[in-house]
Amino acid sequence: MFDTIQRRQKIVEEIQQQGQVRVEALSKRFAVSSVTIRGDLNELDRRGLLVRSRGGAVASTPLAKELSMNDRYRQNLTLKQKIGKLAASLIGNGERVILDSGSTAEEVARHLHKHQNLQVMTSGLNVATRLAEIDAVALMLCGGNLRHKTQSFYGPLAEASLKNLRFDKFILGVDGFDLEAITTHFEPEACLNRLMCDAANEVIAVTDSSKFGRKGLHLICQLSRLTAVVTDSALPEDYAVRLAQADVTVHLINAGPDQV
Repeated sequence: MFDTIQRRQKIVEEIQQQGQVRVEALSKRFAVSSVTIRGDLNELDRRGLLVRSRGGAVASTPLAKELSMNDRYRQNLTLKQKIGKLAASLIGNGERVILDSGSTAEEVARHLHKHQNLQVMTSGLNVATRLAEIDAVALMLCGGNLRHKTQSFYGPLAEASLKNLRFDKFILGVDGFDLEAITTHFEPEACLNRLMCDAANEVIAVTDSSKFGRKGLHLICQLSRLTAVVTDSALPEDYAVRLAQADVTVHLINAGPDQV
């Protein structure tokens, strides 16, 4: 049974794949009323994620590939909280760290309050807000243009802020994770993330297992560039094998229903 956020995410994914959706078909698939589906489509249309049509909806622009930051934060929240806590434990006192933007990176930031003497750069406004609450963190924020949908900075100014800087670790959030590479559909974000990978000794990807098998157009890095992956125990077996072949350490949290 899908909750509202999950159902709307699935609708967006389906319209990306098929180009259009019908109210009746969605109502049967999700076992909810046509009134509920129309409400979903109207809300997604309001956000620019699709365009309502008679009896259904059609695909909008490439930006329809994302839900809002608030929706992304709520989705799989319990998993992200546990992943964030584990990833934070991989960061040592006194280290220099880049924290990516995104909801999972925000959970990493939430769990750094017991660390000492950290230097942290982030491209995420939401992440910076969390880090600003921690006295032991010397915070650096990428400049550039703010992408309101994801609360992240990008562009030439953000890229220039990394020049001549070196970090111990880069905590990388994930949009798409296939058997060969990590990708995203927003080109400026891919450009910035590639520079972050180049600036760090270690690259640690943080993601719940729903991102495995997704592919974006723009490459961030090959799997071989990763030092570690922090994810949940629903990691597909073929991905576990591929990561082992690439000599990437995998840290798993429990994906079962007993999570808190």
